[in-house]
Amino acid sequence: MEIYKRIAREIPGIRTKLRQAGIYDEPEDYVKKIFFTAASLSAGIALVIFTFTFSLWAVLAGLVIFPFLFIYFLKYVDVKIEKIRKSIDQEIVFAGRYLIIELESGVPVYEAFKNIEKNYPVAGSYFGDIVSRVYLGTSLEDAINETMLITPSANLRKILWQILNSSKTGANISSSLNVILDQAVREQQIAVNEYGKKLNPLAMFYMMVSIIIPSLGITMLVILATFMGLNVTMPFFLVIALMIGFIQFMFLSMIKSARPPISM
Repeated sequence: MEIYKRIAREIPGIRTKLRQAGIYDEPEDYVKKIFFTAASLSAGIALVIFTFTFSLWAVLAGLVIFPFLFIYFLKYVDVKIEKIRKSIDQEIVFAGRYLIIELESGVPVYEAFKNIEKNYPVAGSYFGDIVSRVYLGTSLEDAINETMLITPSANLRKILWQILNSSKTGANISSSLNVILDQAVREQQIAVNEYGKKLNPLAMFYMMVSIIIPSLGITMLVILATFMGLNVTMPFFLVIALMIGFIQFMFLSMIKSARPPISM
C-alpha cells in the first residue's frame, strides 16, 4: 500500500482532479485500481501473443505494454475532466442568464439554484450540489466554496465566485454576472473562429490520407499485381480496409475533440 501512496504523492493535484472527474476514490486506492487494471490487460495481451507465437518475447511485450497502459489510465482522469468541462460550458451561458432572470424576479438564491438544477442537467448538478450541502447544514458561502473546488469549468467558477462575493458585499449580482457571461460568449466566438481555421486543413488532410491515397494505391496495387502475377488475397484487402477505417475513426475523433463547446 505504501508504494501506491508514494505514486499518488508524485502526481500533482490528484485528489482535486479525482473530485473534478466525479471519481470519489482515495488517490492511493485509485492508483492501486489502475495498477491492477494495467497489469491484467498487459498479462492478457502477453498471453494472446504467446498463444500465437509460443515465444518468451510475449513476456517482454507485456512488460513493455504495462507502463504505457498505466500512464494511459492515469491520463483518463484529465480526459474525463475535459469532457465534463466542455459539457458545462455548453450550458453555462444559458444557465447564467436563467439565474439572472430568476434573481431579478425576486427569487431567493437558494431557490434559484434548485430551479437551475431542474433545467440544466450538467451545469445544474453543481448548483444542486450547493443546495444539498446547504440542506445538510453547511452555510451557503462554505457550500459555494466547496463546489468551486470541484468544478473543472473556469466560467462556472467565475459565476460562483461572483455570487459569493456579492453575497458578502451586498453588491448587485445581475450586472456582474452579465459581464462574466458576455466574456464567456466572446471566448466561445473566438474558439469557433479558431475551430473553423483548423477544420479546413484537417478536411484536406483527411481527403488525402483516407480517400485519395487509399483509392489510388489500391488501384495501382491491383494493376501491378495483375501484370507481375502477384497473389493478392482477400485477407490482405481486409487488413487494408481495417487500417483505412481506423484512420478515419481517428480523424473523426480528432475533429470531435477539437470542436468547441457552444452555448450562444
